[in-house]
Amino acid sequence: PRLSASFRYSTLDNFRSNGDRTWDRSFDLRYRFIDEGRYRPAVAIGLQDFMGTGLFSAEYVVATKSVGDRLTVTGGIGWGRFGSYNGFSNPLGHLYSGFNTRPGFSGLGGEPNYKTWFRGDAAFFGGVSWAASDKLTLKAEYSSDAYVRESSQGLPADRFVHHSPLNFGLNYRIRPGIELSAAYLYGSVVSVGASFTFNPKHPPTGGSLGRAPVPVKPRMPRHISPDDWGTGWAGDSTRQAGIRTVLAQLLQAEGMELEALHLTGNSARVRIRNQRYEAMPQAIGRTARILTQVLPASVEVFRIEPVVDGMVPSATTVRRTDVENLENAPDSAWKSYARSEIKAVYPANDLESLPELYPRLSWGLSPYVDISFFDPDNPLRADFGAELSGRYEMARGLSLNGVIRQPLFGNIGDGRASDSVLPHVRTDANLYAQADGPLIDRLTLDYYYQPARNLYGRLSVGYLEKMFGGVSSEILWKPVKSRLALGLELNYVKQRDFDQLFGFQDYDVVTGHASAYYEFGNGFHGQLDVGRYLAGDWGATVSLDREFDNGWRVGAFATFTDVSFEDFGEGSFDKGIRLTIPLSWVTGQPSRRQVKTTIRPLTRDGGARLDVNGRLYENVRELHEPNLRNRWGRFWR
Repeated sequence: PRLSASFRYSTLDNFRSNGDRTWDRSFDLRYRFIDEGRYRPAVAIGLQDFMGTGLFSAEYVVATKSVGDRLTVTGGIGWGRFGSYNGFSNPLGHLYSGFNTRPGFSGLGGEPNYKTWFRGDAAFFGGVSWAASDKLTLKAEYSSDAYVRESSQGLPADRFVHHSPLNFGLNYRIRPGIELSAAYLYGSVVSVGASFTFNPKHPPTGGSLGRAPVPVKPRMPRHISPDDWGTGWAGDSTRQAGIRTVLAQLLQAEGMELEALHLTGNSARVRIRNQRYEAMPQAIGRTARILTQVLPASVEVFRIEPVVDGMVPSATTVRRTDVENLENAPDSAWKSYARSEIKAVYPANDLESLPELYPRLSWGLSPYVDISFFDPDNPLRADFGAELSGRYEMARGLSLNGVIRQPLFGNIGDGRASDSVLPHVRTDANLYAQADGPLIDRLTLDYYYQPARNLYGRLSVGYLEKMFGGVSSEILWKPVKSRLALGLELNYVKQRDFDQLFGFQDYDVVTGHASAYYEFGNGFHGQLDVGRYLAGDWGATVSLDREFDNGWRVGAFATFTDVSFEDFGEGSFDKGIRLTIPLSWVTGQPSRRQVKTTIRPLTRDGGARLDVNGRLYENVRELHEPNLRNRWGRFWR
C-alpha cells in the first residue's frame, strides 16, 4: 500500500535507573511517494513513534530497488534514533537553522511530536536482502541507531551493549503468514522471533463453505403452458395462504424469515428478516431464487424489502425474467444490479406483519470474554464468564432486550486505581470488573420507527450499558441513494453502581451529538460527531474507516474536547483503532455475527461517549443503495 500505519506496544526491561520495566505505546506512519520503475527506486518517507512518548522517535527518507528477482537494496537518511550513529550536521539546516537542534521530549505523550521531526543530526543507513529460495531470505544491515538510551540507562550490569552498526539475519517462511527469524545484532546479541500475518482477502478456510442456493426455476413459455400464466389464483385466499406457508418454509431453510407478503396477479411484495447472511445482497438474491420456485408464472415483479430492527430502509425490485436469464450469464452480478431498482420505503406500516410473528421471545446462553488492551501495567487483560441474552418482541420495532452475565475469572479488576481529575466515567472500569455477579450488563426497552421519508428514529430506555443507564434518543436523515447522512442523538444518563444491578450513583449528565456520515467510495467511510461527552466535556470526534468487500472493517478515530491535555492525563486525548471481522470469514459458514474490538493506547475519561447498542446509521446504511451496490457481487451466491 502507498500509505501504511502501525501501532507498537513494547516492554523495556531495565530501562529506568532503578531497573524497573517500562511499557510503551507508539504509532508509526509511512508514505511511499515514488513507485519503483525499471531504473527508478521506490522512495518513501516515514515517521516512527510520531505521537507517543518519544522513546523510539525517528524520521527517515528511504529508497528501495530490486536488482533482478532475488536481490533488494535499500538506503536512506534518518533523524532522531536513526541519526544517532555516525551522525552529521542536518542538511536541512541549510534551509532553516532550527533543523540543526532536536528538542527533548516534553508532554504526556499521545500527541504529534512535530517540533522534533527531521531535526538534529542525520545519518545514513542501508541494507540488502537476498531471497536464497522461495522460503529463505538472508539480510544484512548497516544501522544508524546507536541505542544511546538503552546503553546508558538502567542498572549498569544489565545495560544494553552496542558494539557494531552491522546486523545480520535470516527469515524462513514456514507457510504463507508464518515466518521464523534469527539475527545477530549490534555485535552483542542474538535474537529469534516469529511473525504471524494475515490478509483479509484470503480467509483461513479458502472461501465460503456454506451450501449452494436453490436453483432458479424457469417458467414454461406462455404459448406452451398458457394456464400457468393466468391470474385467477390471486383472488383465491386458500391458494395465497398455501404460497405463504411454502415461502416461509423455504426462507427459513435459508436462514431468513418471512415478515410480510402481499401478492397480486403479476407482482409480489416480500418482507424478510435476514438472520444468516453477512452481505445483504446475498439474502436478496436467495430470496429472488426462492420466489421463482414458489410463485405462479404470472408474477413478473419481485419487490424484496429487508427488515432490520422493525425498520424497512429500502426495497429492491427485480424482474423475474432477469433472474431467469442472468443466473448463468457472464458478468451476471453487474447486469442484475443494473436492471434492479432500489427505492426508499415510506410509509413502512402499509404492509401488515404476519400475525404469528408477535409477540415472541428469543434467548441464548453463551460464554463471553471482555478484553482490555494496553493498560499502563499490562498489555492484555481479560475477563471470562457466562452470558444469558434475551429479546422479547412485542410489535414490529418495539422490543425488550437484555443481557445478564456471570463473571467466572479474569484480571481486568486488577488494574490500577484511577488518578483522573475528571468524573470517572471510564477509568473506574476495574471497579466494575470486580463485581462477582450475576450482573445486568444491559437491559433496555427499544423502539425503532420511521417518522417521515428518509428519516429513522430510535428511543431506548433502561440500563444502556455497563456503566450508565437512562434515556437515549436518536434521529437519522439518510436518503436511500445518498452518500451523506446526518444524525442527532440526545441522552440523559446516570452512572450505575459498581455491582451492575439496579442501583445508581450520584453522577448524572446530559450528552448528545450532531453527526455527519459520508461514504467517500472505494470502501472509505468518514464520520464527524460534535457534541457533549460523558464527563461533561464538549468537542468532536473524527473517524475514518475502510470497509472491504468481504465485510472486514478497519478504522481509526480521534477525539478532541475542551479538556486540556494535562487534565486528560497520559495520552493527551482519546484515540484508537477499531476492527470488525465477520465470523463468516473465520468459519467459512454464513453468519451475521461479527467480532468487534477497539484498541486504545490508553482509556481515560475525556472524550468518552455513551456505548449505546443498536445505533441507527450502520443498520440503515447496510440496506441503502451505495452499500448494496458495493456488495452486489454476492447476489448470486
